[in-house]
Amino acid sequence: MPNALRGPHVVVLAYDGLCTFEFGIAYEVFGLPRPEMGEDWYRYSVCGIEPGPLRAAGGLTVSVDRGLDLLAEADLIVVPGWRSINAEVPEDLAEALRQAHARGARLMSLCSGVAVLAATGLLDGQRATTHWRYVEGIAARYPNISFDADVLYMDEGNLLTAAGSAAGIDLCLHVVRRDHGVDAANSVARRLVLPPHREGGQAQFIRTSVPVAREGMRLGPLLEWMRENLGQEQPIRFLATKAGMSERTFQRRFEQTTGESVGEWLLRERLGHARTLLEGRASLPLDDIAVASGFGTLATLRHHFRRRLGTSPSAYQKVFNGAAPAAAE
Repeated sequence: MPNALRGPHVVVLAYDGLCTFEFGIAYEVFGLPRPEMGEDWYRYSVCGIEPGPLRAAGGLTVSVDRGLDLLAEADLIVVPGWRSINAEVPEDLAEALRQAHARGARLMSLCSGVAVLAATGLLDGQRATTHWRYVEGIAARYPNISFDADVLYMDEGNLLTAAGSAAGIDLCLHVVRRDHGVDAANSVARRLVLPPHREGGQAQFIRTSVPVAREGMRLGPLLEWMRENLGQEQPIRFLATKAGMSERTFQRRFEQTTGESVGEWLLRERLGHARTLLEGRASLPLDDIAVASGFGTLATLRHHFRRRLGTSPSAYQKVFNGAAPAAAE
């Protein structure tokens, strides 16, 4: 742990049966040296929850110097998966997590790691997510937790959960964005060669058909035009004419290519553009953001923001730029 760093102390759990992919995600985002981020970047440590050496996925063996006592020093504790969604969680681990949470530490699970947070009882009455394959089974075991299989991650303040393994990257970038701002998150995302935001939820990965390559090439220029002109009205009749198809054929082929209806695709793109504008350093008036992103009015933007993201545009803007909202809600 570099002594020069003074940012939040991130402690990642290591256990017998360690999920190495999720563990690697936590290290890549929070533990990799990033001198360009300055002294306020994260401090990083690993906590072994049981005596080692610990077996890890991929035939590796892990040796860790510190045990559960390290959790008393943590600002953010990451559970990088769990040996099985149904595996027992040691009570000493659950109690250490409860104590850390009580003093204000954030607890974050990646994929099957939600089983550990569920066992603490801290998720009771809260919303959470995990890999879509696990939701039905763990929801039956913990009926007091509201599981959502259609999101990439869930942020309930000091309790954060990610869906399938790669969604852990989305959640980690979200935490960086929350702690250090949009520019820092974008910088980390560029290092990872990933977009700062992945739109949509797990539903797009559940038994979805593979887009037809020929139609993807045909509709590609139109999709790009649609993204570049989100502030304009885009009626299906106009889009179909632009694509050289009948309305019925256009709608069918659009859904085959993107996996979504035209309306759903536009709504997702417009919400993504609105979020980008709200996260910008310049605090644009919310009415202007509503127009620029294609919602027309602030009331419409507010409605879709609340329904899809569970918050308001002004609250979202305040989180990311740390300033008062540009217009009253």
